[in-house]
Amino acid sequence: MIKRSLVATALAGAMVVSGTAISEPLTDVQKASAAIHKDAAKSQAKIDNVVDQTQVLLEEYRTTLDEIENQKIYNDHVAVLVADQEEAVASLQDQIDSIDRTARGVVPLMYRMIDTLEQFVALDVPINMDERQDRISKLRDAMTMSNVSVSEQFRLVIEAYMVENEYGTKIRAYEGKLNYQGTDISVDYFHLGRIAFVAQSLDQKNVWVWDNATREWVKLGDEYLRPITTAIRMARKQAPFDLVTLPISAAETAK
Repeated sequence: MIKRSLVATALAGAMVVSGTAISEPLTDVQKASAAIHKDAAKSQAKIDNVVDQTQVLLEEYRTTLDEIENQKIYNDHVAVLVADQEEAVASLQDQIDSIDRTARGVVPLMYRMIDTLEQFVALDVPINMDERQDRISKLRDAMTMSNVSVSEQFRLVIEAYMVENEYGTKIRAYEGKLNYQGTDISVDYFHLGRIAFVAQSLDQKNVWVWDNATREWVKLGDEYLRPITTAIRMARKQAPFDLVTLPISAAETAK
């Protein structure tokens, strides 16, 4: 009995010692496992953070790609606009050069036209002679003014030609001075285009007709007093239009 008790006691002691010895390694393992889990959690947190950052960077990358594509499209659009503007500038420059070339040709032409007009007026029936000569003088003044454009100068020259053309189609009466045999006489002038140009003294006692061949006034007989008075009144809309007898210049044969 005593031996059995001793054995039992020895076994119990051995088990106690054995249990104590085993429990210490288990505690270390548990601590190590907890540390691993803690480190794993930290690592996972880092991984999650990296993933989040990666996702943000990916979104930024995609946004950047979209902006680059949009910028490329816009740049292509601007390039087209710039090319179109360059063509427009080149076209305008060609037009400016053309205008300069045209101006160099038009200016001498205008001077020749004014000279021709002046010669024509000097040889023409002297209808409104003072007015016509004054118009030519103003044309020459306009040609020397830097603030008058070439286009405006050309317009004035063409306008003067149009006015001269109207003298051949209009019926008009106006007052003026007639020099006959060295004497200035106040008269009413009347012209039917360029085919009849006559004058009547204001007292209606004398009438004259212009002879363009001799470049002088010729006194008419009294038979023209009433017709010319009527013609003057018709031109001034003081009498209805009617047939009147007028001295008509015969057309000259061209040589």
